[in-house]
Amino acid sequence: MINEAFLNDPYPAYHALRAEGALHWSPEFCGGAWLLTGHADVASVLRDPRFSVRRAGGWANSSGPGALAELREFKRIFSRSLLFVDAPQHSRLRQVMNAGFKPAALQELGPQIQIIVDRLLDRVLAKAADSGSGQFVEFDFMRDFARPLPALVIASMLGIAAEDRSEFVAWSDDIAAFIGSPTPTLEIARAAQVSLIAMNEYFRQLLPQRRAALGDDLMSQLIRAEAQGGIITTKELLAQCCTLLFAGHETTRNLLGNGILALLQHPQQWQALQSTPSLLPSALKELLRFDSPVQYTGRRLKVDVEMHGQLMKKGDLVIPLIGSANRDPAKFTDPDRLDIARNQGAHLSFGYGPHVCIGATLTYLEAEIAMRSVMRRLPQLQLAGDSQSWGGNAVYRSLNQLSLKFARPSAAVQATLAEAQYA
Repeated sequence: MINEAFLNDPYPAYHALRAEGALHWSPEFCGGAWLLTGHADVASVLRDPRFSVRRAGGWANSSGPGALAELREFKRIFSRSLLFVDAPQHSRLRQVMNAGFKPAALQELGPQIQIIVDRLLDRVLAKAADSGSGQFVEFDFMRDFARPLPALVIASMLGIAAEDRSEFVAWSDDIAAFIGSPTPTLEIARAAQVSLIAMNEYFRQLLPQRRAALGDDLMSQLIRAEAQGGIITTKELLAQCCTLLFAGHETTRNLLGNGILALLQHPQQWQALQSTPSLLPSALKELLRFDSPVQYTGRRLKVDVEMHGQLMKKGDLVIPLIGSANRDPAKFTDPDRLDIARNQGAHLSFGYGPHVCIGATLTYLEAEIAMRSVMRRLPQLQLAGDSQSWGGNAVYRSLNQLSLKFARPSAAVQATLAEAQYA
């Protein structure tokens, strides 16, 4: 199922799977897995405690001979992540982390996000002064905006140095390559282990400094919980910092890239959003449904379960196809049509149930601020060409490159931007 055509556009494959049935056994996918295609089934499995998220160990071991011993540290760090633990451990860790994602805390983060967005757009606009003549200016939206933005926001949220963001992105890319491979090679797993250990070590070296001068950032909140004893261990604290850095970067980057592409490929929807910015909250939900940043997730069965006349056995891997569920015609009318005013219930792009994405509200906040600013500051934004470069990741649907163009700002605006750049 995973080939170049699927990576460029997975939705025809999902349509064919749904037409053949709600549940499929694939001996090749992830070394053997059950594939769930419908919205109701995917939502049900995501909230069902019989379907465990504890799959980090088996995942790493599937990388080939030698993985069991060689990837031991990788598995240890991953297995402490909020993403890969069940209740009651999951409930305890989530309660500790929730403080940093309360509405009041995120609203305080809003002005910082706006500053980061404006600085990135200032750089895009400043390049217009050095790019020759012509009515339009071209740039790579992913490189210049979508990739750096979430790394800078997470750095701000954790209270860490923004200048280290290039390392954050490189580490995240290696980990995403492992997670996004249905059958990761030992080489892919090794690269992911090196990056995860480096990320973990980065935060470990920060601990003494941060313990001596606690602030209001999320890492300081986790340290306070650690100091209370029994709430969270040091190793768990480090694992959650790694999780935030990685997961927050991947989801937001891909929502921005996929979302802007979808809107510009549907000019009427883009124009409707520009003329009625109040549609932005519903537009973001529709963009997440239409082209989910996360295409599927995984669960391991704790017990035998029967679904649709099929017996799924204890230990079997189950793959809820989120991208397919979000295009299920049993849930959404005309699901392959982008409609920013759609109001037909919840998409599953942030998961569902106890493991629903803890950073969903943050992602919405980042995307809303970013989209409003792009619409306001990059006039006549449009695609620069008909082709896009999709990444080779089956889980994280992401663009390597997205060439856009916007109307060149006036000489007066360019002069103001140049002054601001060198001030």
